[in-house]
Amino acid sequence: MCNNIRSEDGRYEAASYSPAQMAGDRVMRTKAFRGPWSILGLLWIAFALNYVDRQIAYSIFPALRRGLGFNQVQLGLIGTVFLWTYAVSMLPAGRAADHLSRRALILASLGLWSVATAGCGLATSPAVFLCWRAVIAISEALYVPAALGMLAALHPDATRSTALSIHASAQVAGVVAGGWYGGWAADHIGWRAGFLAIAAAGLAYAVFLAFVLVDVPDGPTAKASPPAGLRDLLRSPCYVALCAAFFPFCATIWMFYTWLPDLLYARHGLSMERSGLIATASLQISSVIGILAGGRLADRLAHAVRPARLYVAGAGVVLSPGFYYLVFAASSMAGVQLCSVAFGLTAGLMMGNVFAAGYDALPECAYGIGAGVVNMCGALGGGLCVLLAGVAKGYNGIQRLSAVTAVLTAGAGLMLLLVVASQYGHLARPDRRKR
Repeated sequence: MCNNIRSEDGRYEAASYSPAQMAGDRVMRTKAFRGPWSILGLLWIAFALNYVDRQIAYSIFPALRRGLGFNQVQLGLIGTVFLWTYAVSMLPAGRAADHLSRRALILASLGLWSVATAGCGLATSPAVFLCWRAVIAISEALYVPAALGMLAALHPDATRSTALSIHASAQVAGVVAGGWYGGWAADHIGWRAGFLAIAAAGLAYAVFLAFVLVDVPDGPTAKASPPAGLRDLLRSPCYVALCAAFFPFCATIWMFYTWLPDLLYARHGLSMERSGLIATASLQISSVIGILAGGRLADRLAHAVRPARLYVAGAGVVLSPGFYYLVFAASSMAGVQLCSVAFGLTAGLMMGNVFAAGYDALPECAYGIGAGVVNMCGALGGGLCVLLAGVAKGYNGIQRLSAVTAVLTAGAGLMLLLVVASQYGHLARPDRRKR
C-alpha cells in the first residue's frame, strides 16, 4: 500500500510534501518551454492524433464493405476489438505508468500506434484489419495513464480539473478531425492512402516529442511509496461508483462514434465525407464547450465543496442519456444535430472531470493504475454496446438498444451521486463535512 496519509476531508496527500510544495518542485525542475502548460499543449496534440487514428475507420464503413468485404457484425467488431483490447491492456499500462518512465511510455505509444495505423491501411482482409486494430488499442492504452499521471502531478489541485479537461478536449478534436478526414480520404485519395498519411504524421510527431520532453518530471514524487494496487482503489466507495458509472456512460459515447456516421449515410443518403463530418461536428464542438466549462466549474466549486468534481461528473451522467436516445430516434437531420449538441454539452461534464474526480480519492502513486481502471471500465462498456449494435437487426434494433443504455446510464449516474452524498454528507464546506 502507498505510504501516503489521508486527510480529514478524505483526500490523499504525500506523507512528506504538501501538494503546493510538490508542484513547485516540479515546476522549478522544468525548463520554461517545458513548463506545465506547455507540456499540456504538447500532449494535447498527441492525444488528438490518438483519436484521429482510432476514429478514421468509423467513417469508411461503406468503403470497407466494398474493399475488404466486411459484413455488419465485422463492422461492429472494429469498435469492439479495439475497445476490449484497450480495456484488457489498461491494467498493465496503468501499472507501467506507476513503475516506469512516463515519458518513455508516451513516446513508445505514439510511435507504435502510428505503425499499427499504417498496418490498417495495408490490410488485405477483415481479419488482418482487426488484428491491427488490436495493436492500435494496446499502443494507445500505454498513453493515457502515463500522460494523465504526468499532467496531474504537474498541476496542483487548484487547476487540475481545468488542465485535465483541456487535455480531454483533444479527444473531441481528434474525433471530429478523424471523422471528417476518414470520409474525405475514402472519397478523394482512397482509404488506404488516408491511413498511411496519418501514420506518417504520427511518427514525425513522436520524433519531435522525443527531443522536446527531455528533463520533464517523469514519475511519482513520493519515491519511497510503493505503487498502489487494486485493493487500494477498492477502499474508496466514490472511486468505485465513478468506475461503475463510466461503464454505461462510455457505451453511449461509443455508439455515437461507431454507428452514427453509418446511420446518416444509410438513412439520409449522405456521402461518407458529409456523414462523417456531420455525425461528429455538432456532438464534438458542443462536447468541447461542456468539457472545458465542466472542468472550470468543478475547480471553482471545489474551493467550497470538496467533492465538487464528483458531483459535476455525476450530473453529466444523469443529464446526457436522454439526449443520446433522441439522437438515434430523430427522423430529421435538424433533430439529430440539435440533440447531438445537447448531449455534448451535458456529457462534457463527465468527460472533463472523470479523471480529476478519481485522482481526488487516490494518492499520487496510484494515478497510473487509477486512470487505467477507469478507462478499462469505459472501454468494456463501449465495446459491449458497439458489438450489440452490430448484431442488432437494422437501425430499429439500434434504436431499442439506445433506449436501454440510456436508462442504465442515468441510473448509474444517480447511484454515483448518492454514493458521493453518503460519503461526504450534504453540500457542506469541507470543515463541516462528515469524516
